Amino acid sequence: MKKRLMIGLFILFPIYILVVYLYLFQWTTPGVPEAYQGSAADPATFMTAQEMSLSEEYSRYRNLLFFIGLPLELLIYIAILVFGWSPVFKQFGEKVSRFSIVNIPIFVLLLSTVVYMISFPLDFVGYRLSSAYGISTQTFSSWMKDELISFWIGFVMMALLVTVLYMLIRKAPKRWWLYGWGLLIPFLAFMMYIQPVVIDPLYNEFSELKDAELETKILSLAEEANVPADHVYEVDMSEKTNSMNAYVNGIGDNLRIVLWDTTLNRLDDTETLFIMAHEIGHYVMNHLYMNLAGVIFASFIGLYLTYKLLIKVITKWGRDFGVKSISDISSLPVLLVLLTALSIASTPIELLVSRQAEKAADEYAIEMTQDKEAAIGSFQELTVNGLSEVNPPLLVKWFRYSHPTMMERIHMLEDYEEE
Repeated sequence: MKKRLMIGLFILFPIYILVVYLYLFQWTTPGVPEAYQGSAADPATFMTAQEMSLSEEYSRYRNLLFFIGLPLELLIYIAILVFGWSPVFKQFGEKVSRFSIVNIPIFVLLLSTVVYMISFPLDFVGYRLSSAYGISTQTFSSWMKDELISFWIGFVMMALLVTVLYMLIRKAPKRWWLYGWGLLIPFLAFMMYIQPVVIDPLYNEFSELKDAELETKILSLAEEANVPADHVYEVDMSEKTNSMNAYVNGIGDNLRIVLWDTTLNRLDDTETLFIMAHEIGHYVMNHLYMNLAGVIFASFIGLYLTYKLLIKVITKWGRDFGVKSISDISSLPVLLVLLTALSIASTPIELLVSRQAEKAADEYAIEMTQDKEAAIGSFQELTVNGLSEVNPPLLVKWFRYSHPTMMERIHMLEDYEEE
């Protein structure tokens, strides 16, 4: 078993990278189909030759990094098992304390640190690539600060979840997955509630929208859609990026309508109002709650499959990895391999559902604003500003695009007819 895994790590992974490179750089052609040439969705009609060239280069390199990183975490967990690090992490934690509430978080910290350190070079290349093409404006120190914040937030949440999960495994070896799923539901709802007011401010500075006239227009749209918002917030992102964004997040009295200052700087009011109408559409159509429901459903299926597969894997190969039982914390990398593999396999389905929701929000926004030119202009500006692909390769769309492609979005707007 270890031999086969080693072959996969050191031979098949480089072959996978080569195939991905050939797919992105040789086997696919950028641009739009002939039927779309000359339309508002054709980048040649709203981008300069240099912008088109930079967009093609940047998109290809960025997609290459994504596909290299896609299975990387899974391979790191496998490597930890193959090289016998998991029992070592367990022994270290037990030397510090015999109590699970202490030694399990120590195990998680050691595991998270190894994953982070091995993944760091790829993340750094992504940061440098974004800086080289003028997307990121963030200093290295600022980027590292965000990286460390993400690491510690991820560690705290993972340590909490894993500690509770392994206590459930020991107490209820046949029902732990179901009890764990039941506890996950309020946890996810709680995270949605605190995200806008606790976690987001750790990364960026938020303030009420300074443009009072624009805020009045946005709040009028919100009132028309029965969105309970008293303020619009802007976030200072220009020190970190040139890309644009806007969103509505949170639930209950923590609901927030947020605009990046880069969006405010580059779009006129009519274009900004279309973007905000799109985000309001998500709220009106309950996409925030539908997304939560989708995560809850997917986690139910994922935990059940993981429960079934974990028993088989530990029974057959646990001794090879130094894992005695599923209740042994050293089995965590096996559990994470299974969850990561299931997550990768389900990504195209999750993104397909997301693209349908985004399409519905686009349709809601154009019906609400009745300004087709502003809508098309906003999408074109988003494309230019982010050096985005208008028509990405199919595999890129399946694994990366939570929104319809810009070609699809602009084409929908061109075909829109006011009733």
